[in-house]
Amino acid sequence: MKKIFITASGTEIGKTFVTQTLIHQLRKSNRSVRALKPVLTGIDKDNESSSDAGLLLNALGLDVCSENISSISPWCFKQPISPDLAAVHEGTSIAFKDLLAFCEMHDELDALLIEGIGGIMVPLDETHTVLDWIIALRAPVLLIVGSYLGTLSHTLTALGMLKATSVPIAGIIVNESSNQPVSAQETADIISRFSHNIPIRVLPRVNKPEDAPDLLPLINPYL
Repeated sequence: MKKIFITASGTEIGKTFVTQTLIHQLRKSNRSVRALKPVLTGIDKDNESSSDAGLLLNALGLDVCSENISSISPWCFKQPISPDLAAVHEGTSIAFKDLLAFCEMHDELDALLIEGIGGIMVPLDETHTVLDWIIALRAPVLLIVGSYLGTLSHTLTALGMLKATSVPIAGIIVNESSNQPVSAQETADIISRFSHNIPIRVLPRVNKPEDAPDLLPLINPYL
């Protein structure tokens, strides 16, 4: 089984929608897939179906219930803040070794999609960030970015951190923002000047993962 890590240049960029899309496209191509959202903040227990974990379970064809949410998101916190702070506020912590072990325990599948939380430098505990998590898993990354004003700096900063730590980058997905100074394709063209042959795809604003363009060519080389 091959792991793919889905991360982003910041929060609320579209990681979950991309993960849903990949689940749909992998299942449509008759490949087995599991998706994890190990760390989740801002979850409303009264509306679990709309949480990131609930959306992934629905894409996987699984019931959205507390048991299934715990099976893919064992570290859930109520407050929509960074996971290190959310854990402290609930009197607990995220054990980094346990987080890694959880991501390694799933096998006998064609693909394991691991959705991170926030951007690549979000703190997980007192000493580890999402980037440390990615490095430890040795998984190729899909970097999700937007087309909003400011995305170029955010994207190139994220790319710089990934490259500096020799993380394999499967591709960059420019998820079209609701407000953008130029088209998403223009943003992608500028990013391509600095990304040095990393594949880039534009994801236009669509309502359902089923309507998204084919993203599998980005991850097929790693499966």
